[in-house]
Amino acid sequence: MTAPPPAIRVLVVEDDPVAADAHALYVGRVPGFTTAGVVHSVGAATKFLARTPVDLLLLDLYLPDGHGLRLLRSLRSAGHTADVVAVTSARDLAVVREGVCLGVVQYVLKPFTFTTLRDRLVRYAEFRAAAGEAGGQDEVDRALAALRAPHPAALPKGLSADTLAAVTDALRAAGPAGLAAGPAGTALGISRITARRYLEHLVTTGRATRTPQYGQVGRPELRYRWGTRG
Repeated sequence: MTAPPPAIRVLVVEDDPVAADAHALYVGRVPGFTTAGVVHSVGAATKFLARTPVDLLLLDLYLPDGHGLRLLRSLRSAGHTADVVAVTSARDLAVVREGVCLGVVQYVLKPFTFTTLRDRLVRYAEFRAAAGEAGGQDEVDRALAALRAPHPAALPKGLSADTLAAVTDALRAAGPAGLAAGPAGTALGISRITARRYLEHLVTTGRATRTPQYGQVGRPELRYRWGTRG
């Protein structure tokens, strides 16, 4: 009976302790992966990697003592070859391109669900498992395709990508105060009902939360905030 391959060792580098613990928990739930450690800064990651080998970094890009790509550049200069999945809220495509050049194999935008990270890790494992000499272009293409995320799921009927992007931007800009459907619709030039459909979609897909806000009279108003609870 063939022994299973060794688990892929993952170092979680995340400055938020709550998020770091959640990411480590997520990694541990994916078969074939194990959390080698959790650190919260560039300095701590550098010290950890000097004494403990890992296969993959789950790397936040904004750390208290420097940018995650600065850490990655120093690791490459020192000969470290671990792959990297960037876990970040950064949406700057110039940063994405630089990360790819330095060995970032996947990007996961915050906030995300366990399912999203599991998909990226499983695809990474498939890519990593590809070995030997390719018989032709098709085999090379299949190996690289394992890293690609699936096509985005189709939006529910009646929702458009452009309006969803506008609602998302408005909700992110609102910060901790959040938005109600009425003001969101007014700001975007759409009806309250339409704004609520998009806001509810963001809640359903795990990108936003909603809480009731009680006034003096009438039904409570639902307030939406970007990000996951906790």
